[in-house]
Amino acid sequence: MSNGLSIGKVSEATGMSVHALRFFEREGLFLREIPRSGGGQRIYEQADVDWLALCDRLRASGMPIATIRTFAELVRRGPGNEPDRLALLREHEENIRAKIDELGACLEVIHTKVTVYERHVRDGTAAGVWSPTRPDA
Repeated sequence: MSNGLSIGKVSEATGMSVHALRFFEREGLFLREIPRSGGGQRIYEQADVDWLALCDRLRASGMPIATIRTFAELVRRGPGNEPDRLALLREHEENIRAKIDELGACLEVIHTKVTVYERHVRDGTAAGVWSPTRPDA
């Protein structure tokens, strides 16, 4: 398969399972229909691998498959809809920033508890820190 990459090679290159690659194809997330060899094997190009890397990051960052599909459809349509693509990406970026802010707030609370517990463990006063009280039997 000198003119392209097999699904196995794409799986290795992207870290995505063969099942995930087939799922992406079924969901219409590729920019083109993936051609097949005479034996029916999919033949990918490097541009497909690069696109998959982006789609995988979008998915891993919480973008719904339907939104990735919309983005792919816009890209497939070609020039003229860049403002729509930008709006989609900006909205996702805002969602990610909000999640990062929320996680940052969670991290602050957790870090405060870590600091309290570290101090109690170091000072030997950890016994009873937030221990549930037992009713007298």
